[in-house]
Amino acid sequence: MTACITHENSCTLHTYDNPKSGLFALVAIHSTKLGPALGGCRCLTYPNTKSAIEDVTRLAKSMSYKAAMAGISHGGGKAVLVRPAHIKDRKAYFEEFGEFVESLGGDYITSVDSGTNISDMDDVSHTTSYVCGTSKDGCTPSIYTAMGVLEGIKVAVRKKLQRNDMEGVRVVIQGIGNVGSALAVSLEKLGAVLSLSDVAPEALTACLDKLQSPGSVTVVDPDDAHKTPCEVFSPCGLGSVITPRAVLEMDCNIVAGSANNQLLSQNEGLRLHHKGILYAPDYVINAGGLIDVAQIAKHKTEQEIELKTKQIGKTLEQIFNCSIVEDRACHTISKEMAENILY
Repeated sequence: MTACITHENSCTLHTYDNPKSGLFALVAIHSTKLGPALGGCRCLTYPNTKSAIEDVTRLAKSMSYKAAMAGISHGGGKAVLVRPAHIKDRKAYFEEFGEFVESLGGDYITSVDSGTNISDMDDVSHTTSYVCGTSKDGCTPSIYTAMGVLEGIKVAVRKKLQRNDMEGVRVVIQGIGNVGSALAVSLEKLGAVLSLSDVAPEALTACLDKLQSPGSVTVVDPDDAHKTPCEVFSPCGLGSVITPRAVLEMDCNIVAGSANNQLLSQNEGLRLHHKGILYAPDYVINAGGLIDVAQIAKHKTEQEIELKTKQIGKTLEQIFNCSIVEDRACHTISKEMAENILY
């Protein structure tokens, strides 16, 4: 077993490696100015250690900005467990990760993310108190993430299309996991015309089963999702989907989804702006899950969490207004706003 601390991409990076159990964990802490770093734990396969480090540090920084813009008294952190080919004992695996989190002395609080679930967080809680999103918490982060994204889409449609309703508005959702499917259900109720895309056929089937009129939904090949003509393109899967080529191929008015780090680089935000596509900065629009986890920890009611989540729409409206008046890219404006709070 080895543990070490390094500094990568403006983050303090804590690593833990135990070949015997298969646990190779990375915890990146970007900021604790507003409070202890709070961020989910991913358990995914990576092609190499470098890509895992890039993912965890970029996500940790995004979490700092997300908390700042959401008015949450937490800093930004993230954990990545580089998933082995086979986890010998999942319960022991996550209990060991909990011990690693405990060793950080409360600077980082973990929670659910891609590749982990509530049961895993229950196991983590056996060995550390620095965890949210267990079965005892009653957290439903995906529901609140979808709620915040829906508020953002409605504001973007109002600003870009001068419409106060979603009836007939074409929305392409890329990634139909817990958030994407919840968003699809809500949009259908508002009369939006849906196109859905996911690399997992079972995810599409599960989502279609939840819809009232699945026959009216178009299923789009994952490679064609961003090219599909629509008013709103909503990335709700993994990040880095807005590439230079994708921007050239896009046929939409708005990009607004739940995926983290949607822009491959900051240049893509400028390209979207120059093309006339209104972009809802990801760490602003997808903050509902963080709000839920943070507010549950403070014993807030569902009504209080919902009210704070719906404030996301007002924050985005401020960003959109500034972008229109100053003719500047939305991601630039939100970055400045977040850094004014952080620094």
